[in-house]
Amino acid sequence: MPKSQTIRAQHQETRYLVLDDRVIDEVVAAKLTLGEITKHPLNPLFGEDRRWEPRFDNVYANVIYDSEDKLYKCWYNPFIIDERVTHTPPEKRHPDFGNYMDVTPNRREMGLCYAVSKDGIYWEKPELGLIEFDGSKQNNIVMRRVNGAGVFKDARETDPTQRYKMFFCGEPQMTVAFSPDGLHWDEPIPIPEVEAHGTHPNAFWAGALGKYIGFTRQHAGSVRLVTRTESPDFVEWTPDETVLVGSSPLLQAHDMIVFPTCGIYIGLLGIMVYPEDSNIDVKQHVELAWSVDTVQWHRIAEETPFIGHTSAETERYGTLPYDWGTIFPSAPIFFHDEIRIYYGAGDGYFFNWRDGYLALATLRPHGWAGYEPVAADTPAVITTQPLTFDEPSVGITADISDGGSVRVAILDKSGSERAISRPIRTTVTDAQVEWETGNGLANLSGDPIRLRFQFYNAKLYAFQL
Repeated sequence: MPKSQTIRAQHQETRYLVLDDRVIDEVVAAKLTLGEITKHPLNPLFGEDRRWEPRFDNVYANVIYDSEDKLYKCWYNPFIIDERVTHTPPEKRHPDFGNYMDVTPNRREMGLCYAVSKDGIYWEKPELGLIEFDGSKQNNIVMRRVNGAGVFKDARETDPTQRYKMFFCGEPQMTVAFSPDGLHWDEPIPIPEVEAHGTHPNAFWAGALGKYIGFTRQHAGSVRLVTRTESPDFVEWTPDETVLVGSSPLLQAHDMIVFPTCGIYIGLLGIMVYPEDSNIDVKQHVELAWSVDTVQWHRIAEETPFIGHTSAETERYGTLPYDWGTIFPSAPIFFHDEIRIYYGAGDGYFFNWRDGYLALATLRPHGWAGYEPVAADTPAVITTQPLTFDEPSVGITADISDGGSVRVAILDKSGSERAISRPIRTTVTDAQVEWETGNGLANLSGDPIRLRFQFYNAKLYAFQL
C-alpha cells in the first residue's frame, strides 16, 4: 500500500490489531511478539470415557457458546471404532510393545459426538437416542462415518432448518449438511468440486467478502497443504486451491482454523513437527497466521508455537501431560474479558499410542500478538499509516508492567503534533485515552491523521478510533 494512502476505508471496524502490518508505518526499538496463552488449571476437561470412544485421536472439537440456549456446545470427532485399541490389552498400548500404526486388525470408523456444559468447564455427554452403536442408541453420537468435521451455528441464517451447518469429510468426498438444532442432520450433500479430503475442515460466513469460506487439506506427495474454497450458499463450492504450505517437509501445515476479527482473518495453524530421523515421533503444535482476504496469508513468529505443549521433566510414556504430543484447536469464543480457545489434546506422538482429551486455553481480549520494546526500560515508538479521524477519541488495548506506560500522540497530515495523551500506566482493554494537550482536534474530523504510540515496559495489541 502506498504510504500516503488512508487505510480506514479498507476496514469494517474501527478497531485495529497492530499485527496488521498495513496499519503500521514506522517501528522504532519495538518488536512484534505472540500473545500469551493461559492453559486452564482444570485441564483436561474430558477424555475417552465411553465405550464408543476408544480413541479420540485428533478430537477436532467445535465449541460454541449458544447465547440463546445459554449453553456451551461441543461437537467432537473421535474414532467410535478402533480395532487397534480394542484388540490390544491396555498394558500393551505402549511403544515398547509396538507402534500404534502397525497394529492389526486395524478397522476404524470416525463419528461425530456431542457434549454440553453450562460453564464451559464441566461437561456432560447426553444420551441422545439418535444413532445406533453396538445395538443401542444410548449414546451421544449424532452422525457416523464423519472423517473430520467443522460445525457452527450460522447467526445470519433465516431458514430455521439450516441454522446449524457442517462442512466435513464424508465418504468418499467433502460434504455439507444442515440441521435445525445441531443434532438432527439432513441428508448430506456431496461437494465434488473440492478435491481435499482430510484433517479438520472448517467454514464460516465472511461478511466482508459476502460468501462462505471453507478450509481443508490436500497432499503434494507426502507433504500436507492447507486449501481454501468458497460458496455463496453453502451448497455450490469452488474447487479448492492451496493457500498455505509449511516451511519445510519437517514442518508441515496440517490444518488451519480460520475466523474473522477486527477487520482481518486469523488462522490457528496446526504444524506437524517431524524429527529428521523418524516418521513416527511426530508432534503437533499451533502457530499464528493472519490474512486480509483469506487467500494471502502471513505468518507471525514462524516456527514458534502460539499454543504449545506442556513440557515434562522426564519424557516417560504413560506419565506425560495431557497435551505433550498433539494440539488441535477449535474456533475461539469471544467474551468481553477473555477469548476462549478449546482444543483437542494428545499425550503422545501423532502416529503412536496416546490418550486424547478436550482442553481449554484463554487469551486476553485482542491479545493475538503485540508490539513491545526490544529491551527493558527502552522506549519504543510506533507510528501508524494515515487513518481517517472522525472525532477526538482514541482507545488502546495494552499490557503494562510496573513502572511502564503508554502515550498516544495525534499527528496531522503535515506531521505536526496536534495532541498528546496523558500516560496510561495500568493494563487496559479498549480504554479511551485522555488528552493532556490538544490543538483543534475537532477540526481534524474527516482528515487523514497518524497516531504515534510511545511506550515503556508495555505491550500494545490494538487501538481504536
